[in-house]
Amino acid sequence: MTATTLLEQVTSAEGHKVHDPATGELIGHSPAASAADLDDAVARALRAQPSWAAAGHSRRQAALHAAADAIEAHAEELAQLLSREQGKPLNGPNARFEVGACVAWLRTAASIPVEPEVLLDDESGYAELHYRPLGVVGAIGPWNWPMMISIWQIAPSLRMGNTVVVKPSEYTPLSVLALVKVLNSTLPADVLIAVPGDGSLGKQLTEHGDIAKIMFTGSVTTGKAIIKTAADTMKRMTMELGGNDAGIVLEDADPQAIAEDLFWGAFINTGQTCAALKRLYVPDAIYDEVCQALTEVAAKMPMGIGLEEQNVLGPLQNAKQRDIVARLVDAARDSGARVLLGGDPDAGAPGFFYPTTLVADIDPQNPLVTEEQFGPALPIVRYSDLEQAIEWANGLEVGLGSSVWSSDPERATEVASRLQAGTTWINKHGAIDPRVPFGGAKQSGFGLEFGLQGLKEVAQPHVIQR
Repeated sequence: MTATTLLEQVTSAEGHKVHDPATGELIGHSPAASAADLDDAVARALRAQPSWAAAGHSRRQAALHAAADAIEAHAEELAQLLSREQGKPLNGPNARFEVGACVAWLRTAASIPVEPEVLLDDESGYAELHYRPLGVVGAIGPWNWPMMISIWQIAPSLRMGNTVVVKPSEYTPLSVLALVKVLNSTLPADVLIAVPGDGSLGKQLTEHGDIAKIMFTGSVTTGKAIIKTAADTMKRMTMELGGNDAGIVLEDADPQAIAEDLFWGAFINTGQTCAALKRLYVPDAIYDEVCQALTEVAAKMPMGIGLEEQNVLGPLQNAKQRDIVARLVDAARDSGARVLLGGDPDAGAPGFFYPTTLVADIDPQNPLVTEEQFGPALPIVRYSDLEQAIEWANGLEVGLGSSVWSSDPERATEVASRLQAGTTWINKHGAIDPRVPFGGAKQSGFGLEFGLQGLKEVAQPHVIQR
């Protein structure tokens, strides 16, 4: 099976046009599911769910490992399609990395033991906590990591005996359709069904009476709308919403030692990552050194068409996102902030490219700092008082990730404990692990993914007591 064959299998003669964000080339047409198609998909998944649940953990674990094997067998084809549709380069922490992450999350979800928990065992009685399937899970994915985040939703749901109906982003439907095609080459019929379409189809999924749980990754605004539409049917939810992650550098940090990790914390997937570093607070004592070290690293990172092997940064996935980044950078420059690198897109070039941009001497209340840019532009805020930096870091309504950078692990841990976020990393940023729970604080969402806790989130707790 080649990338072209996979593409042919998931495209239609007409439908939603999908273009390469780096070149503007038409990749193909995504089929558009109707309301009736979605109802049919949910009904099929509902019928398939009891036998999938009855298969038990061992058979479901084996099925997930077989699905991971199938992805590995088609890894390069999937990465090529992902690069063309999403825009991310093949190399670096990008397309090939994302496909590899799909394998890792599948295998981890398959490998974690889930046993009944003894809650009480004494003269007063005995109680056990079991975790049962919920039913059909509705999974709504984003366009930035379309394959990997779909697997974050699919793998634990299937492992715990649920069936899944996936609605991919209309920006990157072909990647997810191809992924589901590969997965379904090993899975039983109808335990996993993809229904491509626009936001109205997603709304229908969230309202559907036979969907037991919604898993959503995307913006805070869309997340709030989903919560409202799902309320009448009391659906369980896992919401991984937007972030505007803060990083605080302490005075004892070594600018040269941390510069490359700072760069990738901010610019992984060309900045299009919910838990990327999006605002950096640096003390006066080493401000200029950090700015210089970051600029030197950023200037060396090649940006271009994803299929060209030398590139590690690509375009924004869509024009709307490129325009958001451009607006925020222009406003920062107009306010008097200093652009260290970038900020000068080539208006005549094809594709949705925006250059790697570093902005220094920026007011902490500037929109580039307080709004999520979701692209290759990092504001670097100067501070003289650590207490003020912590207050700024905690001052927004979102709190997905954060980081502290220091040569003193104990001091860094103390500062980290004061940050309001689902995860705080020390001397790294965005380093997720399929064994370690991940979720947001404040308006960055609720519910945990990954690890044993993530498996429990897609199950119904059931206490048996005697």
